Amino acid sequence: MLGTIEPLDRVFIHLGPFPIYWYGVIIGTGMLLGLLLAIREGERRGLPKETFIDLVLYAVPIAIICARTYYVLFNLDYYLAEPSQIINIRQGGLAIHGGLIGAVITAVVFAKKRNIPFWKLADIAAPSILLGQAIGRWGNFMNQEAHGGPVTREFLEGLHLPEFIINNMYIDGAYYHPTFLYESLWNLAGVAVLLLLRKVNLQRGEMFLIYLMWYSFGRFFIEGLRTDSLMLGPLRIAQVISIVLLVGALILIVIRRKLSHSKEPYLEQ
Repeated sequence: MLGTIEPLDRVFIHLGPFPIYWYGVIIGTGMLLGLLLAIREGERRGLPKETFIDLVLYAVPIAIICARTYYVLFNLDYYLAEPSQIINIRQGGLAIHGGLIGAVITAVVFAKKRNIPFWKLADIAAPSILLGQAIGRWGNFMNQEAHGGPVTREFLEGLHLPEFIINNMYIDGAYYHPTFLYESLWNLAGVAVLLLLRKVNLQRGEMFLIYLMWYSFGRFFIEGLRTDSLMLGPLRIAQVISIVLLVGALILIVIRRKLSHSKEPYLEQ
């Protein structure tokens, strides 16, 4: 019977009276694996091992604050009525674009303080950021959020998905598009592309700009399937930001090549 389908437990473990949620565990795992990937590449590019550890210590909390602030601002009516919920992120509510803004600003300041070219840090970190995003989407899966519109069980079975995914996409009496999975797979493919591009020896800054283009292209289309988009009037904010980032990154690549601002290749940084 469909009515007997139970969602996966959102709690990973209880430490006494305190629950540790899968959402936080998965987000943390994505950050850790991304950090390890960045440390390894940073050392190959001549950066001390502690560079990305120190950066993460600043960037992660700032990114979380910015991600939450971004989400709250676009749901302001609710949070003005329920101010106690502003700091409650256990059930989700972290906007990736807000987190990315916070992380980039932090990296710019950090690079200046450490006398390291920002674009060098950004290029090395690009695959790590995308890996963290790919893993992090599974936190949305555990929370049964960031899904698309209703579909049939037959549709999900036609995608040859594992039973646990199909069952957890059964929410309040209906099945939904697993848009978290679409984006996770798109991001993982992007990680592979970026790792391959390291061998192409792109110009400085282009690895990060291609990351922005890859992520934004996929996010634009996947966002169109979602039912929980942050809105500004009739516009889906994530789609607007995606277009701006994609076009802006492409224009920046062209301008920087013409002005020779990126003449130092990635492998020679």
